[in-house]
Amino acid sequence: MPEAKRRQSELAREAKSVSIRCRDGVELRGHFWNGADNGGNGSVIINPATGVVARYYHYYARFLAEHGFDVLTYDYRGIGLSRPARLKGSGYRWQDWGEQDFDAARLFMENKRPGEQLLVVGHSIGGFLPGFSASTEGITRVLAIGAQYGHWRDYAETRRWRLFLKWHVVMPATTLLFGYFPGRRLGWLEDLPKDVALDWAFQRGWKEPASRHFENFRAPVLSLTVSDDEIATVQALRRGFSHYRNAQVEEVLLRPEDLGFSRIGHFDLFHARHASGFWLDSLLWLRDGTNPWPGKRPPEYLVFA
Repeated sequence: MPEAKRRQSELAREAKSVSIRCRDGVELRGHFWNGADNGGNGSVIINPATGVVARYYHYYARFLAEHGFDVLTYDYRGIGLSRPARLKGSGYRWQDWGEQDFDAARLFMENKRPGEQLLVVGHSIGGFLPGFSASTEGITRVLAIGAQYGHWRDYAETRRWRLFLKWHVVMPATTLLFGYFPGRRLGWLEDLPKDVALDWAFQRGWKEPASRHFENFRAPVLSLTVSDDEIATVQALRRGFSHYRNAQVEEVLLRPEDLGFSRIGHFDLFHARHASGFWLDSLLWLRDGTNPWPGKRPPEYLVFA
């Protein structure tokens, strides 16, 4: 077993395996982390990015648990531990991850830890999904890291056409050929259900999301990205959170140098090398609702078209 997977397996053994049943009967799998000294700082749900398994976030989950948070990590339907025996023909949609999967995770944590403040850490699409949930009154705060839904116009200008070719030409063509997206075979994230891949590639339903629940979402959101994230640009974040019309959204744009690194990109903030920097800072928002980077708001002229 490769060293990285061995360490992730050891991390998973520190948590309790859980099963989460969605309203439509789909069973999700995940892990629950008891907070140190029986918690006390609140409950955290970690929403993964598209095509990223929940174990990728286990280091951060353990870190949060060590700082007194109860934490749930889980895989969306069609991904990781929640993948069906046959992915082809599963019919799962991106919207299902919000309306069904996140909503089930929310209910799980509300029942598991009633009365605790309920916090969400969402990465990429995971930061956008809470607006689909049927009831969000119990959510206290959201930390959205690189939260967007892959609109090609928002990719960084220097990489836009290469990313467009990859995710909006090659991905849908390969998906239609195989009946699902064989991401593992290509070395491009995890395999994806056909309709999730096509929702991303063709932006189906994202101009005006079908769910009415976005209007009802009112929890404070800290929306953060880094300047070298070629996918989650400021324009991408603003396009996504334009659907959250009644939520208070604070924006943060960090440079890699602000965190002591020369390169971060779309995925790096969940690596353990950020434990003594970014991770510690994130506790201020999750625990207290304090923006750790108040002077790092992006300029207003960066807008989506």
